[in-house]
Amino acid sequence: METQPDPKARIKQAYLDYVLRKGTPPATVFKLTQKLDLPEQEFYRYYASFEVLERDLWADFGRQAYDTASKEPVWAGYGAREKLLGFYYTLLEVLKRNRSFALNSLRRSLHRMPGLTPRVLDGLRQEFEEFVTEILRAGRQSGEVATRPLLQNSYPRFFWQQLLFVLGFFARDESVNFERTDAAVEKAVTLSFDLVGRNTLDSATDFVRFLVQSRRM
Repeated sequence: METQPDPKARIKQAYLDYVLRKGTPPATVFKLTQKLDLPEQEFYRYYASFEVLERDLWADFGRQAYDTASKEPVWAGYGAREKLLGFYYTLLEVLKRNRSFALNSLRRSLHRMPGLTPRVLDGLRQEFEEFVTEILRAGRQSGEVATRPLLQNSYPRFFWQQLLFVLGFFARDESVNFERTDAAVEKAVTLSFDLVGRNTLDSATDFVRFLVQSRRM
């Protein structure tokens, strides 16, 4: 016997379909639940508003990207840089399948909060920063990422700004199959890991520390 999707999943899918068809959210919660033959209060069991529902959809996009990327056989052998690239590329594939909704959602949110991180991305941001924190921790253990106690706590916020850049680039990209976005991702990630990895400044700091310690002996 075929099982029916749970009400929460039905509500999310119906909302996504409505925005794709109409280009705008439903006028009321009742209008959405009526199409599903559900009582209006069923919606409020899961979401306080359409904005909260959209935050959950964006968090879903991030979860789908991570779950898909992390199940690839090569994932376990990846370093921090490759894992971030794998996540970005997979997230872009998820967004390509939902591009009309993603652009609609971002444009409405940016219009309300110009210059700020749209609140609709709060769920995605939380999960993304947890993911970045974990891969950077592993990167420090492997030596791929430099240990910088005064700076490293701010790295997740730095990488979140990078993801916002990627989303903005994707939204404006008109190249075939969004090839320019793929190139922008690779260049942005390469630059960021050049910055968080060990570099000449770290070598100079180690040398100065060595000289100071030597003088105390």
